[in-house]
Amino acid sequence: MSIITLQSVKKDFGIKEILKDANFSLDATDKVGLIGTNGSGKSTLLKMIAGLEPVDSGQILVNSGSKVIYLPQQPDLDENRTVLAQIFADSGEHMALVREYEELSDKLAHYPEDSQLMSRLSVVMQKMDATGAWELETNAKIILTKLGISDFDAIIGTLSGGYRKRIALATALLSEPDVLLMDEPTNHLDALSVEWLQSYLNRYRGALFLITHDRYFLDRVTNRIIEIDRGDIYTYTGNYSYYLEKKALAEESAISSQRKHQGVLRRELEWLKRGPKARSTKQKARIDRVHAMRETQFKQANGKVDISTASRRIGKKVIEINNISKAYNDRTLIKDFTYEFSPEDRIGIIGGNGAGKSTLMDMITGREQPDAGNVEIGTTIHIGYFDQHSEELLTALNENQRVIDYIKEEGEFVQIADGTKITASQMLERFLFPGNQQYAPIHKLSGGEKRRLFLLRILMSVPNVLILDEPTNDLDVQTLAVLEDYLEDFSGCVIVVSHDRYFLDRTIDTIFSFEAGGVLRQYPGNYSVYLDYKKAEEAAQQETVNKEKSNKVEVEKPASQPKDSETKQRRRLSNWEKKEFEQLEGKIAQLEAEKAEAEKALLNVPSGNYSQVQKLYDQVEALKQAIDTATERWLELAEMES
Repeated sequence: MSIITLQSVKKDFGIKEILKDANFSLDATDKVGLIGTNGSGKSTLLKMIAGLEPVDSGQILVNSGSKVIYLPQQPDLDENRTVLAQIFADSGEHMALVREYEELSDKLAHYPEDSQLMSRLSVVMQKMDATGAWELETNAKIILTKLGISDFDAIIGTLSGGYRKRIALATALLSEPDVLLMDEPTNHLDALSVEWLQSYLNRYRGALFLITHDRYFLDRVTNRIIEIDRGDIYTYTGNYSYYLEKKALAEESAISSQRKHQGVLRRELEWLKRGPKARSTKQKARIDRVHAMRETQFKQANGKVDISTASRRIGKKVIEINNISKAYNDRTLIKDFTYEFSPEDRIGIIGGNGAGKSTLMDMITGREQPDAGNVEIGTTIHIGYFDQHSEELLTALNENQRVIDYIKEEGEFVQIADGTKITASQMLERFLFPGNQQYAPIHKLSGGEKRRLFLLRILMSVPNVLILDEPTNDLDVQTLAVLEDYLEDFSGCVIVVSHDRYFLDRTIDTIFSFEAGGVLRQYPGNYSVYLDYKKAEEAAQQETVNKEKSNKVEVEKPASQPKDSETKQRRRLSNWEKKEFEQLEGKIAQLEAEKAEAEKALLNVPSGNYSQVQKLYDQVEALKQAIDTATERWLELAEMES
């Protein structure tokens, strides 16, 4: 059943046509990913469906009684509320009870002898019991915790933009609407929170319509992709991988059709040049067909960012970090960190929100100074720093500046990879800024277009060290794919701070992980290999804990004799089962030893040997399953033997 239907919807902002004639419907079981280049109109489409942006013509029909919730990129929250108060602000009767319960509990903490408060709290608690509102509060706290928010009484006004986005996300999930419209829900979430959200939305019963740059997320959550391409809407039934496959086939087919058309048109024009006399109906029809073919316009392949800048020489000394430390108040972000970057380094830096990733980048670039230690930069080094807040800085400083003027500040001309020079305007066109948009003020651009513009200016400066702090925020998936290809051939050092698992897998070969106490730990390989290491470590730690518990139970277990009635009821082990029981203990010990050896080997695999890592990881998983099966059987037989 269709919940939302678009019929001949058109939208035009003057300098750009967003939708020409959009027609599609959203069913109750749809999990739709909306993709398109930055500025193509993705966020505008979501706002129109949410009723926040008018359509120029056509209509959007929403099924009567359906609850639609819209989660924007920049949610509007009451800065004076606490986290829980915000969660329950626009809620029904159940959430109102929870909100009143929280308020009464807070007041009683200050006035414990107030009998009126106690009496009212008792009434509210009875209502919560009757309506099941307790479960609602529990779910709210679980969701907030999974999204990295533990202080439920924090005032919204004291929190960062990232925390506010997560609070808005929690509010949207808790409301359980029929349709959830989400604009970049994974921005500002760390990898663990993204994994949890991915799992949550897979179980979500309502319809989803979301914009995200996270391609793993798109692949695992969506069952349908809708693409906006220069005002046209294209629908693909399947996830992101399916879309890529079908999109490639469609573009190949379009190119083939265009070539055939051009071949036929060329032959027809040659016939026309010979001057046929239009005496017959057939000849007249053929001449008319030639004229019609000449008027036929083919849509060119979807515009793609073209990153092709020249390289700059890089010396042996790149960046040397010597025993640096950094703390804020009583919290240590970085402690005694030393590392010497090489020209070939591809480093990915990960860690929870607020761990110190951006602080480390700011110290490398000189924006901040370490509390101890120092950072030395090579004399030939030119750093290009793609700050995660670049579009905010750009807007604040150059709001009314024209796009072309902003780029010309870096240079009127730029040398590209093949050695030729092109103008700033031509470079803008390569970055999907057409002529009419180049002379528009920067504030007319979307958030993603501002990020793309800032990236262009950085690359035009020809850096030999690229520092990318959350580069995937607001960049479309097409631009990200081209950026990944560019980094693969980039002749310099690359340092990436990102939560985007797909981007890290494609661009880096070493992980620096922020861990407890300001420790920066190194792991060889990309993000997926890092996860394998962490799983192996956690399994080894759990095994140690299990052994300690088992030893403790054996020591503390009192000697006791079974009752006669229990002895009679137990079935005796057969001779075959006795033999099996005796052999299992040795078998389990052998399997444990093999697993320990495999985990040790996994941790010592040289960087870049991905096939060996995968082989050892599969071996560890198989051994774990064999140990579980054998242990379960041993316990079963031991109970019968005792």
